[in-house]
Amino acid sequence: MPDAEKMARFATGRGFIAALDQSGGSTPRALRAYGIDESHYADEAQMFDLIHTARTRVMTSPVFDSDRILGAILFQGTVDRTVAGMPVVDYLWREKGILSFLKIDKGLEDEQDGVRLMKDIPGLDATLADAAARGVFGTKERSVIGAGTDDGVRSVVAQQFEVAERVLAAGLVPIIEPEIGIDAPDRRRTEEVLKAALRRHLDALGDRKVALKLTIPIVDGYYTELTEHPSIARVVALSGGYSRAEAVERLARNPGLIASFSRALLEGLSVDQSAEEFDAALDASIEAIYRASIT
Repeated sequence: MPDAEKMARFATGRGFIAALDQSGGSTPRALRAYGIDESHYADEAQMFDLIHTARTRVMTSPVFDSDRILGAILFQGTVDRTVAGMPVVDYLWREKGILSFLKIDKGLEDEQDGVRLMKDIPGLDATLADAAARGVFGTKERSVIGAGTDDGVRSVVAQQFEVAERVLAAGLVPIIEPEIGIDAPDRRRTEEVLKAALRRHLDALGDRKVALKLTIPIVDGYYTELTEHPSIARVVALSGGYSRAEAVERLARNPGLIASFSRALLEGLSVDQSAEEFDAALDASIEAIYRASIT
């Protein structure tokens, strides 16, 4: 059972989720955006050292705090490290009042029926037990829907809830992420099928609570009924390739949704910035995303 204080913070607090969970495949792109190209590291170990240094700069910034940020989604390699001499999860909660979520998916299968299911997650139960012991509050697991058939969309949702059942059994809160590509054909129809499938599975949860991470819908307010479902702790939105300006504009038109942005959150940050420049840029980003999340 999730900690009551933490659940209240997540379910009712004002703010958003910072996605700091770039893993092996997305780390080079994240580092390039930060001003560090492949010439600066010789192997994967050096690459992960560099991205952890960048994440540490974000997490230890005075503007990165619980006044505007509810939680942070982390890669396993980040959870295994320290910040300011403390385990990352402990630092975020004890020093910042910010919840930790662990990215648990191991990537995506090849596309079938217009969707990409999650790959198998070896050792999931052990990973969840370890995360709970470290004080992690929840998890995040991502699938992708492109030109999805109805059956494909339903298969994504079914797999997501199968994994969510194991997360709930471990005493953690799952963030279920069936991402629809913003360029997906007939996206409006896909959103209809997705919402109906999500509703069916939510209705079967009883008094257990999960979170959803969804692409901002085409029709403003389309997911309001999901935010009001008794088995929903929170519905968060991904930026999905939109610029930060467009993502926050769209998010602000969807009351009840809060942000869970990654690239859009870190947009404009650079390794070459002074501490003052970095904090100012991060503060502006956090403020814009926060404002859109509390409308």
